[in-house]
Amino acid sequence: MPRLETRGRSRALQALYAWDVRPGQDLLRVAAMVWDDLAVAPDERKFAEQLIQWIAASGPQLDADLAEVTTHWRVERLGAIERCVLRLGLAEFAQGATPPKVVIQEYVRLPERYGSERSAGFVNGVLDAHARDRKSTRLN
Repeated sequence: MPRLETRGRSRALQALYAWDVRPGQDLLRVAAMVWDDLAVAPDERKFAEQLIQWIAASGPQLDADLAEVTTHWRVERLGAIERCVLRLGLAEFAQGATPPKVVIQEYVRLPERYGSERSAGFVNGVLDAHARDRKSTRLN
């Protein structure tokens, strides 16, 4: 059985994906509907909800940060799975509670499961670049 955090990340991805394909909807409302429909366990929901709330509050900044490391790809041109996984990864980086290597490892697994091997490689490269950029920014 995967760890609670791993399951929570999957639940956050399910909610964020559902919102991404429903433009104009309220993210928190969509997330609650998805989790209610799937009867998500309270502990998974709590972890996922922290990420979703962070994205709801910081969405434009997360997308700006994402645009900085996807210089050859506009955020809206990314596939929905990749876009959602990257937003979640950046949100978890921003929260600062999880070591960067763990964040990268966990978010590479999501597109392996829900997307493709190619998607996983892309996500790995983007999150690694973001982690290196964050590290150099903190050192300056």
